[in-house]
Amino acid sequence: MSLQSTPEKSDSVYNLQFVLVCTSSFLFSASFNMLIPELPSYLTSLGGAEYKGLIIALFTLTAGISRPFSGKLTDTIGRVPVMAIGSLVCFFCGFLYPVLTTVAGFLLLRLIHGFSTGFKPTATAAYVADLIPVQRWGEAMGIHGLFFSTGMAIGPAIGSWITGHFSINVLFYCSSVFALLSIAILMNMKETLQSKQRFHPSLLKINRKDIIDTRALPSAIITFLCYISYGALLTIISDWSLHLGVTNKGLFFMVFTIASLLIRFLAGKVSDRHGRIVVLKVSISLLVISLIAIGLAQSAFALMAASALYGVSTGMLSPTVSAWTVDLSHPEQRGKAMATMYIALEAGIGLGALLAGWLFIDQISMIPVTFYICAGITVLALLYLMVNFPKNKPVAQSQ
Repeated sequence: MSLQSTPEKSDSVYNLQFVLVCTSSFLFSASFNMLIPELPSYLTSLGGAEYKGLIIALFTLTAGISRPFSGKLTDTIGRVPVMAIGSLVCFFCGFLYPVLTTVAGFLLLRLIHGFSTGFKPTATAAYVADLIPVQRWGEAMGIHGLFFSTGMAIGPAIGSWITGHFSINVLFYCSSVFALLSIAILMNMKETLQSKQRFHPSLLKINRKDIIDTRALPSAIITFLCYISYGALLTIISDWSLHLGVTNKGLFFMVFTIASLLIRFLAGKVSDRHGRIVVLKVSISLLVISLIAIGLAQSAFALMAASALYGVSTGMLSPTVSAWTVDLSHPEQRGKAMATMYIALEAGIGLGALLAGWLFIDQISMIPVTFYICAGITVLALLYLMVNFPKNKPVAQSQ
């Protein structure tokens, strides 16, 4: 093993390396999120309407499977190479969608595409934690979330506009361009892993200890229960939006993401000062209310209002649960800890997508029921925190 020169931590989160990783995440997020609103109708045009639930489920399946590998590689070969792998997958998939134009080919690509989010976010979270002082992790995760969420907001809106004015194939190519720009930025970033190994095939051997970081299980449980609703939302919100008169299928994503932007920064700072648990309890409570409101919506305005509330709740939840995962982890196993949390995230999203696809099957009347069920599942996360973390005491840091 060889020692690497690393960027020094400072009290400020606003340094060049942090700006670069945030910008790369913005482009990466926009790359795959711009496809989401258009994929259900595209799959229908290929003759695979009954497989809508698999659009997200297959993506999250390989994302989840790849997490133990990305976590181990993040802690061995370095943060930057693992981030680059994730962006490269997005780059190549964008060019392959127009080539594989059968239902089977499309579903295969969704499986492959999932490796992108299995790699890049895991390494990115570890990279951010390396750069930033412990007392500002929540704030840093919130700021990074601003960039990633901006990609989530802009991506779907741009995707729907490109498809409407050009074609779905042009959209796929644009997705590749965004991924390529993300890679270009990564090439200018300094590695933060101090003790870095050369890649060897033996590093791909995974045992049980490499899969789950037991320290991070509490944050993983919360993540799993809360993100079931997101998987369902990704699967059926386009149909629900059209039913309520929203013509741009990316508008829901844009509204909820914009609503989450500023609250992410604020929630991160609050969790740094007052603890993760209190912020998690508030955010989960708001998430339950927003899911019920989405199901009750009877107009485009009501849906957008519910979307904004959903954005506020997830904007509070995401940076807080990420910072909590870092709190719970050992400094030398941050990659594995983040992988554990992300495995739970992918499992929740995948299960939610399958649940929504199974319940929906092009019956609009089942969409509100789906969101009510998701709200009930999310309540379980709140109960878990109340039982296991009744007091908002700080998490002990492992140094």
